[in-house]
Amino acid sequence: MMIEEFSKFIFDLKYSEIDNETIEKAKLCFLDFLAVSYRGSSAKSSKIAIKTIKELTGNGTPEDNLATIMTNGYSRPLYASFLNGIFAHSLDLDDGHNIAQIHPGSVVFPPAIAISQMMGLNGEKFLESIICGYEIGIVLGKIANPHHRNQGFHSTGTIGTIASGTTVSKLLNLNLDQMTNVLSLCGTVSSGLLESDHAGTMGKHLHAGNSVYNGVLCGFLGKNGFTGAESIIEGNEGFLNGMAAKALENLKSLNLNSYLMNELGKFHIKDVYLKKYPFCRHLHSSIDSIIAIKKRISNFNINSIECVIETYKIASEHDLYNPKTLEQLKQSLPFAIAIYLMLNELKLTDLNKIFVDKQLYSKIKNLSDKVKIICNKELDDLFPNKRASKVTITLNNTEKFQHITYTPIGEKENPLSKEDILNKFKTLNPNFNYEHLQQINNLETININDFMKKFGK
Repeated sequence: MMIEEFSKFIFDLKYSEIDNETIEKAKLCFLDFLAVSYRGSSAKSSKIAIKTIKELTGNGTPEDNLATIMTNGYSRPLYASFLNGIFAHSLDLDDGHNIAQIHPGSVVFPPAIAISQMMGLNGEKFLESIICGYEIGIVLGKIANPHHRNQGFHSTGTIGTIASGTTVSKLLNLNLDQMTNVLSLCGTVSSGLLESDHAGTMGKHLHAGNSVYNGVLCGFLGKNGFTGAESIIEGNEGFLNGMAAKALENLKSLNLNSYLMNELGKFHIKDVYLKKYPFCRHLHSSIDSIIAIKKRISNFNINSIECVIETYKIASEHDLYNPKTLEQLKQSLPFAIAIYLMLNELKLTDLNKIFVDKQLYSKIKNLSDKVKIICNKELDDLFPNKRASKVTITLNNTEKFQHITYTPIGEKENPLSKEDILNKFKTLNPNFNYEHLQQINNLETININDFMKKFGK
């Protein structure tokens, strides 16, 4: 049973067995998470979620054994985790994994922070737990996708629940039976539909928060003896059969134990990407291509431009030409290209202005209408290993410029550095005391509760 193999891996993993490259990537992902979620706490969906939780729970202080809510004080670990999960996913700037099609940081770090604060743990145990969470989430995502996604499920909301429960299980030092129950319960409460994402709603943000909430809840239920079905993933009426049927068919041709033995322990956190632009990841290759082209054009007149984007199928389907909300805009490939062509940058603050300034919106809309999007079969055949996009710009019906991006910025083949992520933090959170972030270099030895107090203000 997959749950049993996952539980054994979680139970057996020791910090001393984790290589330095993996530890450093985990620290980098933590810095990225803090950058995004701290700023994400001010997003509209985040403010609604904060108001809702406070209506239901009231307020508290850190002395009440409560956990940090980014920029918003403290709450019980269950609710703080839920809110921080929403914050992390609200800006479309959180990390991800191409093959697993999951945003693991937004569902793994919130419970790791809350439980570590609650238990007074140091960074070594914290890192151990989040590496487990990334590993289980990504390995299961690689098994389930692309079929899971093609059936309409958002892996961050579904598989993310199991990744969150994994993290909690490790921090609570559960035994194998308890871990098995936790992951089994996570499997049955996992949820999240892509319709929420592609309709451009806040439901996408809720998926991350819900994964975290259920992961923490199932963690404590399993700890206290609540039972779940060990066959929940590959059983006849389990996760894969119900939510990724073709993946289950493919599993039958594998030696599952050998496959899991080979995959678990590779530390797939090393393969996650970090994002530069606040848009759906499927748009990033096209953005990189248009940026490269614009650098080559000295006299750029947007009034005489034609733009053709050839890309893989899923990216080509992000062809919304009339976004009505910020969430829809972040899913719109023609608008992302038009914004960069007009403003020469893709700042989060500029995106918010577009719906306030009607004249600016109209100009960008007119320019986006000149962006033609084509599904290129050759590029689609490269997906998901490559997320390629070929962009062609024609000026004055004569002069052509072209650029192909096979691997967008932020992938392991084209990585963002620690300095890049620190700059990302500073750009998103200009008033934060950055010296505090230096403690991440020695995260193993510091108390997570002490470290996180600076983020509750």
